[in-house]
Amino acid sequence: KYDKIGWNVSYDFNESDFRVCMQILDTYLTKAIANNDTRIPWGSLKYLIGEVMYGGQAIDNFDRRVLRTYMNEYMGDFIFDTFQPFYFHHSPDVSYYIPTTQVDAQQQGLPMKEMCLGISRQYIESLPLTNTPEIFGFHPNAEIGYYTKSARDIWEQLIELQLQSGEATGGMNRDEYIDSTAADILKRVPPQYDTDKVWKTFGGESISPTSVVSLTTLRRVLKGEVGMSNEMDDLARALYNGQLLPMWKKLIPATKKNLATWVDHFLRRNQLYNGWVNEGEPNIMWLSGLHIPESYLTALVQVTCRKNGWPLDKSTLYTQVTESGRCCFITGLYLEGASWDVQKCCLLRQRPKELIQELPVMKVIPIESHKLKLQNTLRCPVYVTSDRRNAMGVGLVFESDLSTTEHSSYWVLQGFCLILNTD
Repeated sequence: KYDKIGWNVSYDFNESDFRVCMQILDTYLTKAIANNDTRIPWGSLKYLIGEVMYGGQAIDNFDRRVLRTYMNEYMGDFIFDTFQPFYFHHSPDVSYYIPTTQVDAQQQGLPMKEMCLGISRQYIESLPLTNTPEIFGFHPNAEIGYYTKSARDIWEQLIELQLQSGEATGGMNRDEYIDSTAADILKRVPPQYDTDKVWKTFGGESISPTSVVSLTTLRRVLKGEVGMSNEMDDLARALYNGQLLPMWKKLIPATKKNLATWVDHFLRRNQLYNGWVNEGEPNIMWLSGLHIPESYLTALVQVTCRKNGWPLDKSTLYTQVTESGRCCFITGLYLEGASWDVQKCCLLRQRPKELIQELPVMKVIPIESHKLKLQNTLRCPVYVTSDRRNAMGVGLVFESDLSTTEHSSYWVLQGFCLILNTD
C-alpha cells in the first residue's frame, strides 16, 4: 500500500511466507511447552523468520536492516513483561497488545486454552478494520503519499485516454498546440557546448555527437514538409500530454518529473556545467545536477587517497550536514521520511503534510576506514529518485551519515532516506 516507504526494493512477500512463519512459531513454542522450557529460543526464531524466510528474499542491505529492526522490536521476553506492558502500537484511539488471561466471572471454570482463545477472539473483533500508518512505524504523512501516488496514477491514465485530436487548450488544435510547445522548448534550449574547448580544458578524447529526436524536425512534420515517422508520432504525443519522451529518458539521468519541471531542471544543470567549464569546479556541488553523481564521489576518494598515500580499498566516505583534509560540499539532497533540525543538526520527526524537506549543504569527507569512529549517527541511503533502487542496484548513489538523538530503530521503521530529485 505504501509503495517503497520502508523498503528500497519491491519484494513479492505473500501469504505462504506468513503461514510458514506461523508454523515455525507454533513448532518452537509447542516444543518449549512439551519440554517445560521457560526460555523461548528468540535467537533461532529471529534468524529463521527475519534472515531466512523474509531475509532470504531481501537483496538490499538496508532492507535487511529493516527486517532485523522488526525482529528486535517485536520479538523478545519483554513482550510478556507484566510490570511494563508492551504495546505494538499505542494511541488514544486504539492499542495493539497481547491480551492477558485475566477473565471475568462468566468465564471462570473454563479450560485455560478456551479462555485464552475466547479472550483473543474478543480482542481481535474490537480492532478497527483499517490500519493507520503508525501501526507499521510510519509517520501519518505516509497516508498522504499513498493518496498522492494513487491520484497521480489515475491522472496519467486519464491523460492517455484523452482524445488525440480536436481542439486543445486555448482553442488551438492539436498540431498548433504541439508546435507551440516545441517552439517554447527550443527558445529555452541553450546553445551547444564547444566540445573542443571543454576537452582542451579538462583533457580527454573527442566524442561523436549523439543523434536525438529533433524538435525542429517535428515542427517541419507538422507543417507537412517531412513525413511522419513513429519517432515523430511518439514525440508529438509526449509533448501534447506534457510527458517526457521515452527516448529522451534513455539519455538523461533517472527522473520522475513531467516535461515542464524537467526543462527547468535541465536549464539549471546546464548552468552548473557552464560555470564548471568557465569558472572551474564549484565550491558547493549540486549533486542532483550530475549525470552520474556516484562517479564524482568516487573521484573524490581516489584523489584524496593518491594525495595522502592511502590504500583505496581501505578508504571510505563519511558525511556531516553543515551550517581539513580534502573534502567537498554538496547540495540538492531531499530528506524523505524525516525532517532536519537546523538548530540541533539532527534528524527530527516529520512535520504534518510535509513529505520531503531539502537538506542543508552537506560536507563529504574521505577517510581511512579504520580511523572512522562515529557516535549517535545513522547510515542513510541516498537515491536518485523516490523510486529508490531496483533489483540490480541501479539508483543507489552512496550512503551518508546523519546525526540522531532517537534510537536507530525509530528512523529505520519510518523508512527515511535521501533522494536527489523530487517528483
